[in-house]
Amino acid sequence: MRQKLAHRLLSSAAFGAVLLLATATPHLAGAQDQTQQPAVTQPVAAPANDPVTEEPAFDASRVNSFSGAFLAARTADVDHDYATAIALYRKALDFDPANLDIRERLMISLLMNGEFDESLKQVDALKEDTSVERITKIVRGLDAIRKGDYQEAEKVLAYKGLNDLDRLTQALISAWAKVGAGKGKDAISLVKGLKGPDWFKVFTDYQIGSMALMSGDDATARTYLKAAITSEEGVATTPDTFMRAVMALARMEAADGRKQQALDAISVAERLVTNYAPLKALRQSIEKGEKPEQQVTNAVEGAASVLFSVGSALNRQGAEEMVSLYLQMSHALDPKSADTLILLGGIAEKLEQPKQAIELYGRVPEGSPMRRISELQLGLTLAQSGDVAGARQHLQSLIASDPTDLRSYIAYGSVLSDAKDYAEMARNYDRAVDVVGPVPRQSDWSIFFQRGIAYERLKEWDKAEPNFRKALELNPDQPSVLNYLGYSWVDMNRNLDEGLEMIRKAVELRPDDGYIVDSLGWAYYRLGRYDEAVEELERAVELRAGDAAINDHLGDAYWRVGRKLEAKYQWQRALTMKPELTEIPKIEQKIREGLADAGPPPVKTAMASPAATAPAVAAQQDATSDAKPSNYTVNDGDTLWKIAVEQLGDGDRFRELIRANPALRRNPDRLFPGQVLELPGPAN
Repeated sequence: MRQKLAHRLLSSAAFGAVLLLATATPHLAGAQDQTQQPAVTQPVAAPANDPVTEEPAFDASRVNSFSGAFLAARTADVDHDYATAIALYRKALDFDPANLDIRERLMISLLMNGEFDESLKQVDALKEDTSVERITKIVRGLDAIRKGDYQEAEKVLAYKGLNDLDRLTQALISAWAKVGAGKGKDAISLVKGLKGPDWFKVFTDYQIGSMALMSGDDATARTYLKAAITSEEGVATTPDTFMRAVMALARMEAADGRKQQALDAISVAERLVTNYAPLKALRQSIEKGEKPEQQVTNAVEGAASVLFSVGSALNRQGAEEMVSLYLQMSHALDPKSADTLILLGGIAEKLEQPKQAIELYGRVPEGSPMRRISELQLGLTLAQSGDVAGARQHLQSLIASDPTDLRSYIAYGSVLSDAKDYAEMARNYDRAVDVVGPVPRQSDWSIFFQRGIAYERLKEWDKAEPNFRKALELNPDQPSVLNYLGYSWVDMNRNLDEGLEMIRKAVELRPDDGYIVDSLGWAYYRLGRYDEAVEELERAVELRAGDAAINDHLGDAYWRVGRKLEAKYQWQRALTMKPELTEIPKIEQKIREGLADAGPPPVKTAMASPAATAPAVAAQQDATSDAKPSNYTVNDGDTLWKIAVEQLGDGDRFRELIRANPALRRNPDRLFPGQVLELPGPAN
């Protein structure tokens, strides 16, 4: 499915996720290098030390029963509206102060909302409750470290359970309490003596290195930080911690006057990513002879780094609440940490809390190398929240502040794609290509790919195709480009063999992508190979079970192979899956009337243009039909209404044009110069 895949790739929300991965998980970073400059814009930001709060959805004081407060609180909780949940859980406790379940959810909601100090009251009341012990022990231990009561922290964090992750987390935080108490060697011995699965080492190497740095033991720090940045498992499992380890080692070497060794450490990470702004800023600082300060400078920040490492490693679909819990606690201890704020903003986006995400991105300090990343993400989130005009203005100002930063063009382009402003999208990527220059790098493939999509949407194929080809020249095995170009050719009856082979290759490269598998199935359908279409489309439906267009396609394929009852069932299912509004009447018509005769498949030709191919198709139709229908060759600037007026005498007859041309039934907007349309007979 070319268009759905393209929309997924270019939508604000999807690009936001990609940008987050490109910054928060460096080994997955995006394609572009950039010159880091401070943004000109000044977004609306929450106060640096205030929790993210939103007005409750309604006045909790008006709730007059325990059941009403509890049910409303749970609804807000499930919707991740923690501010409202907090107000309602408190109201429920007014009715039933001894209810531990309510108090537990209130505590968690406070932590999730960034209200660490407020949560302490509930934590103290629940400290004997074993069902939430894993949370209360950590919170109490962190609070003790903040207060400098390191002995109390070690006592609270003593762990006797069987959960490996809890044991690791509490042991590492306890070790930082020892560092705070001036017992650095004991802290390192504690961590070295931890017994557990092999993945413990992914976390312990960086923590031992940081503890040794704090204790003045550069030799031990160097050994363990080098181990952290050369571990393939560590890079794959905890990329955020990997990047912190790289920068800690580079800063240490620079502080020791070992400038080249510091730059060598940075080079290790640069082999994996070229656009991680903090890394680039660190390199520039060290090259100037500066000695940048370490990120972890005390026991409190060390404890925060443990929670950051664990939370970021767990960051995946479905684990948002647990990840947010760890990161919010980390943020409470180290509010200046920009990477924590950006990760929290990304989670808020995933939980469909754009206002909270915007506030979090706005908190990234002005002087941080990650400020521009947060500005880009903020712009995308504005669009996601419905403020498209604000997003456009914000991202345009970012482009103006640094015209060389290709990420800004990509972010702006994704907003334009969502808004279907393809003309401005094309102009945007034209400017980006000018920045790329005459010798693009492999990493610039996405600029050309997205410019191609913009021109394809504008029905300017002569401009779109060279961009797709350039993207493939730069990145020959990019599945999305292979899919888009291959399907476009098949859909236009051009280069059929090459196009089909491209889609097959895309499926081989990304076999679990339902959209690309759908493209292959629909290509078979367009070629009249209906049995193969059914096979691929059934697999696509399994991969993307809730997609209306894929289910609709499968219904069409079922109809063509004679499975008409199943076809109607698939079409009915598609209607329940929120299809595009323009598709609803078409699907309803198919349920009522089925599909018209398909006609013969397109003639296979290696390098045929639509104008050359369509007459051949018409000739084949002549051989199977007694009456030769009249036809019309599409000219530049034609629309269905214009053709209906000029050829049929009535613009309202454009619907007959669609019925007479099966290719238009799926996409009435797909007209291109040289296309040959069958004209319906005289109106009744």
